[in-house]
Amino acid sequence: MNKIEKDIFKNFVVFLMTPENIKLKTLEMTFEGAGEFRGDANQIRGFFASKFNEYDLLHNHNTDRFCYRYPLVQYKVLDKIPLVIGVNEGAEILKGLFDKFDTVTLPHEDFEITERFMRIKKQEFGLTKSIYFYEFLTPWLALNKENEEKFLETRNPEEQKEMLRKTLAGNLLSMSKTLGYTVPDTIKCDVNVEICRSKYKKMDFTSFTGGFMANFLIPDIMGIGKGVAKGFGTVRKIRM
Repeated sequence: MNKIEKDIFKNFVVFLMTPENIKLKTLEMTFEGAGEFRGDANQIRGFFASKFNEYDLLHNHNTDRFCYRYPLVQYKVLDKIPLVIGVNEGAEILKGLFDKFDTVTLPHEDFEITERFMRIKKQEFGLTKSIYFYEFLTPWLALNKENEEKFLETRNPEEQKEMLRKTLAGNLLSMSKTLGYTVPDTIKCDVNVEICRSKYKKMDFTSFTGGFMANFLIPDIMGIGKGVAKGFGTVRKIRM
């Protein structure tokens, strides 16, 4: 833990959840085959969107229009294991589809499923009186092309960090809106990240690895930022 983390942690040592928190229903679906899974999160999303197109939460499109909301179904590949997570209504849809397919069709091959697993949880979400520490399991797409240019032109590291703090708070507010949660007070957060590059929608984006701290409780494996449905910005609490 670095000095900033220690200073903040001292002031938020009591781990109590505020009564304004809500509980989210999450469902984690994983599947395994005889061989190694060689697809990516976007290809898993493409399979579900094609096979079960009638469920718009699986692909966030209504006819040919994109629905701008926090994705309630998210596709990921973590440690070479395909994982699909559903939240609230998304969890209910995935539960109904759990045994409705035996093969994941990928562009280069068909992945035959030999085992599948489902985990359903009720998890707290929202502002807390505590600071929680998180790591990014997949790169965080914090910036769109417009503010990416501004970020890269900014020479002052503290100004860059402040941009990312505001973006992180904005991500949590946007996420809360879709989930029906009103944030009752100020989100306090800080970031400890390194710059990398990621491909999203066939374009190169500045992305970030590392982690952050916030007085906000986020269930493990959910994503924040851009590209969440395709596996970006997946977070996990760091156990203290």
